[in-house]
Amino acid sequence: MIECGNVGVTKDNELMSEKLRIIFMGTPEFAVPSLKILYENNYDIVAVITAPDKPSGRGLKLTASPVKEYAVANGLNILQPTNLKNPEFLAYLKSLNANLQIVVAFRMLPEAVWSMPKFGTFNLHASLLPQYRGAAPINWAIINGEKETGATTFFLQHEIDTGDLIFQEKEPILEQDNVETLYERLKEKGAGLVLKTIQGIEKGEIHTIPQNMTPELKSAPKIFKETCEISWNKTGREIYNFVRGLSPYPTAWSTLNGKFFKIYKTSFIPGSHSNKAPGEIISDGKTFIHVACQDGLISLEELQMEGKKKMIITEFLRGNKI
Repeated sequence: MIECGNVGVTKDNELMSEKLRIIFMGTPEFAVPSLKILYENNYDIVAVITAPDKPSGRGLKLTASPVKEYAVANGLNILQPTNLKNPEFLAYLKSLNANLQIVVAFRMLPEAVWSMPKFGTFNLHASLLPQYRGAAPINWAIINGEKETGATTFFLQHEIDTGDLIFQEKEPILEQDNVETLYERLKEKGAGLVLKTIQGIEKGEIHTIPQNMTPELKSAPKIFKETCEISWNKTGREIYNFVRGLSPYPTAWSTLNGKFFKIYKTSFIPGSHSNKAPGEIISDGKTFIHVACQDGLISLEELQMEGKKKMIITEFLRGNKI
């Protein structure tokens, strides 16, 4: 056996003698293509574990996760535990006799769960680990101005996002990318990587690599509202990356003329504007709003004032004065 943390996988070039019985864990839209690719390739999915339904909208109607919606539509066995350490849940999980678990955009698992299956539990992460460990790798890669990111599969260990690497695939970050466009590409690339990983496990062709720890590692911590406030004292490039790294969600924001605005799209106009203090607003009242920054101007292109709908800047200026 090749040992991957506390998990064993088959020897190189030795086909598995037993059929995979898979438990899939995931919640948001990002996880759906990975579940779909398993289902469409006729893998035995003995259960899908996802978050409990949550109230949403003005009526606070209970809403299923995207993963649950796909699982229901395809008649899959669904589990929605509130406590992953609950003895009854653990006993039922064990009774399913799964020999592989796959995690895509789910919550942190206790060891009693991730160590249960014979062939281990692997996770799909939207970065080139060990870079950008954490809850928001797509956001932080764009915010930090990276030109490249990717997807990684790895076996779970005790510390979050630290397990031995299985496969990685790179994805360029384009100049015009925001979180939405990069997210869409990575969720499809990730699904392909999940399938490749399962096929590698079946064929006994997994060669895991420990994560290389270096001082230069960048993290991807959870993003809060306070994190999203724009600092106009930064460079134009930093602000441009910051806005697209938070668009369309959770969204960069600022206060302009004392009012709260979400800012979805900007462009940077480099140049010397020494007579303008960072944060100072310049507008013709009809076609543009510029905000001074450290080394030029940020042109606001798409924004949303509190209590209003999202608008392009010319639409906004038709009904509002700056």
